[in-house]
Amino acid sequence: MGNNEGFNYTYSAKEQEEIKAIRKKYAASEETEDKMTQLRRLDASVYSKASTAALAVGIVGALIMGIGMSLVMTDIGAVLGTVLAMIIGISIGVVGIVLVCLAYPIYNRTLKKEREKIAPEILRLTDELMK
Repeated sequence: MGNNEGFNYTYSAKEQEEIKAIRKKYAASEETEDKMTQLRRLDASVYSKASTAALAVGIVGALIMGIGMSLVMTDIGAVLGTVLAMIIGISIGVVGIVLVCLAYPIYNRTLKKEREKIAPEILRLTDELMK
C-alpha cells in the first residue's frame, strides 16, 4: 500500500523565462516582419552597402597615401636614395589621393545601383502600406 501515484510539479517563473529565451534563439522565426519594419530594413541596407564600399576604398586610399608619405618624409626613403624615394613616394601618394577622391563617387554609384536593384520591392511595399 506504499504505492503513492501522485503528480508533483514545481513551478519557477525564472526558469520558464529562461527556457522561453533559449527556445526563441533556436526556434524558426514564427513572427513575420511587418511591412513598415521590412521597408525600413531594405532602405537601410541600401545606404549600408554604399557606405561600406566607399569606406573600404577611402581607407585603402588613405593607407596607400600614408605609405607614399612615409617614403618621402622618413628615413625609410634614405635607404633607396633621396631622389628615388621622392619619386616613388610621391607617385604612391598620388595613387592614394586618387583612391580617396574616388570614395564619394563610388558611394553615389553604389547607392544608385542598389536603389535600382531594390526599387521594385520598395515600391510594392509602399503601395501596400499606402492603401
